Amino acid sequence: MSGHSKWATIKRKKGAADAKRGQVFTKFAREIQLAAREGPDPNFNFRLRLIIDKAKAENMPKDNIDRAIRRGAGLDSDGAQLEEVTYEGYGPHGVALYIQTVTDNKNRTVSELRRALTRGGGSLGESGSVGWLFDSKGYIALAMEGHNQDKVFALALDAGADDVQFSEESAEVYTEPADLQKVRQVFQDARYKLESAEVTMLPKTYVSLAPADTLQVMSLIENLEEIDDVAKVYSNLEITDEALEAMG
Repeated sequence: MSGHSKWATIKRKKGAADAKRGQVFTKFAREIQLAAREGPDPNFNFRLRLIIDKAKAENMPKDNIDRAIRRGAGLDSDGAQLEEVTYEGYGPHGVALYIQTVTDNKNRTVSELRRALTRGGGSLGESGSVGWLFDSKGYIALAMEGHNQDKVFALALDAGADDVQFSEESAEVYTEPADLQKVRQVFQDARYKLESAEVTMLPKTYVSLAPADTLQVMSLIENLEEIDDVAKVYSNLEITDEALEAMG
């Protein structure tokens, strides 16, 4: 199981117990609003469809989703002017951080990021300082549920995927971003249960730390993700089995 999957699993388990639902919905509303600028119909706007699917999976009310779509598409006049801004930096022990935000006030966003990073032993870097350590990839997580690994692997590659990684309970399929929609549709048509489908930033190499240091970096990432303007935080931190055991 990759570091990407372990981190996602940890967040899902924690989220079931202590997620701040209003904050989660606010983040989704901003992402939906931004994506809807490319068109309000998710049947023709794949980026919007992916975000809506994730929002529904978190039980975001339909009225909230529809309102965000209308604002983004310019059908409501009260929508804030949002923009995507990416920041790069470092966590403790030199871990690379690639932070995607959706904001209507860049000064506020950078101030909150700098404060969280400083408190967590990290720092902001220049543009391009860590971006070269990551590749943009399509990512699909499938529930195996007794499916044959060879069949999943063959189906993924025939659909145009780059790689497949397996654990006992899931399969992770990686694609080029432009191929994500096609590969996702193939698995949906084959009636596989999709746990996640998104464009992600995949580290080219990982940094492995001692369990205590790993938990320190994970704590910083969690604090960054609690900032309203932050959409995603990617890192090249490897989450080892020892670190998972230390978390209990």
